[in-house]
Amino acid sequence: MDTPVLLDYASRISADLERNILPFWMAHAADPSGGFRGAVSDTLVVDPEAPRGMLLTARILWTFSAAYREIHDEKLLAFARRALADLVGRFHDTRHGGFFWSIDSTGAPLESRKQIYGQAFAVYALSEFHLATREPGPLALALETARLIERHARDDEHEGWLEAFARDWSHIPDVRLSAADLNEPKSQNTHLHVMEAYAGLLRAHPVGQIRGALADMLRTMLDRILDPHTGHLGLFFALDWTRRSETLSYGHDIEAAWLMHDAASTLGDPDLLLRVRRAALRIAETTLAEGIDEDGALFNAGTAAGPTDTDKEWWPQAEAVVGFLDVYSLSGDDRHLRAALRAWDFIESRLIDRRHGEWIRGVSRDGRPLVGHDKIGFWKCPYHNGRMALEASRRLRALAAEAVSRSTPLRTP
Repeated sequence: MDTPVLLDYASRISADLERNILPFWMAHAADPSGGFRGAVSDTLVVDPEAPRGMLLTARILWTFSAAYREIHDEKLLAFARRALADLVGRFHDTRHGGFFWSIDSTGAPLESRKQIYGQAFAVYALSEFHLATREPGPLALALETARLIERHARDDEHEGWLEAFARDWSHIPDVRLSAADLNEPKSQNTHLHVMEAYAGLLRAHPVGQIRGALADMLRTMLDRILDPHTGHLGLFFALDWTRRSETLSYGHDIEAAWLMHDAASTLGDPDLLLRVRRAALRIAETTLAEGIDEDGALFNAGTAAGPTDTDKEWWPQAEAVVGFLDVYSLSGDDRHLRAALRAWDFIESRLIDRRHGEWIRGVSRDGRPLVGHDKIGFWKCPYHNGRMALEASRRLRALAAEAVSRSTPLRTP
């Protein structure tokens, strides 16, 4: 396999984005009354009474803004504008600032708390829309939201960022992101996506205090959340960073590897960049050794003793494609490129939904589709697979161009 094969992979991934993922969301996600549907089943049955989460709207806004920057199709920008209007018009708290976590089917606030994970995705999406359009309003709102995160969620005593607050930013007893999470004040997932949001905001507005906050976040990821001995990231922590869970998430590990590298590259601090590159390589080696099945797919979760959840859901596979491509740019090790391409092969053969569109939730280890899950819902969105398609196709084309410029074949599996 040589340069034409890399270009073929890039073409197939781009085709899935442009002919499957994006058209699916434009055809099925929009609610006739405005905004987006709260839930659409895997057989495309709409639940008109389903509550709606700001996370879905923010992720649609990010995906279609980023896709417009790459593809320059006005239909994509129009859909991004629909998401912007929904996020600002229905979820923004004009009294206390920030964004409600969810609304009911009529548009009234349902869960008015300020989940920092959600605020981060608002910052990320608004920043990306500004990069796509250069309109100042969304950037101003992104900066305002980032200031609220820094004012209320920073733990100045123990470092890091806290999980959630009431509508008025007072403390609440239950800060869980979802029912599947632990009720602990700090999590890897929230830190990971605040970091991602701050990197996006810095690209949109490369001045101000956000630079220092991003550097602090990277140090927290490296010093508090990553275990350098195992190459895994912890999931939940007490205020003083005592680890509260032994569960490992292989998808979050490989996602963190490339998002930390992206954030450090955006920041431009050479010392942090060197540390992050070493950490990303360590994480990738651990993921290769412990988290991947014989078919090239990532397991969902495990412990130090091995995998405990052997289902293969959609989003870890998407993160594996980008994560291993990114690590390959650091290592030049064919094993990393092979892992990325095998993850795409698995997606293409097992997860793309040829009947209803988009991707299915996942498959069990023995290959049975995981049925009965939303195709559109609170957590099922176009962010992971849309972002993967944009990142992977761009990176694969760059690898092919680099090989041509060297006038030597690029070795691939």
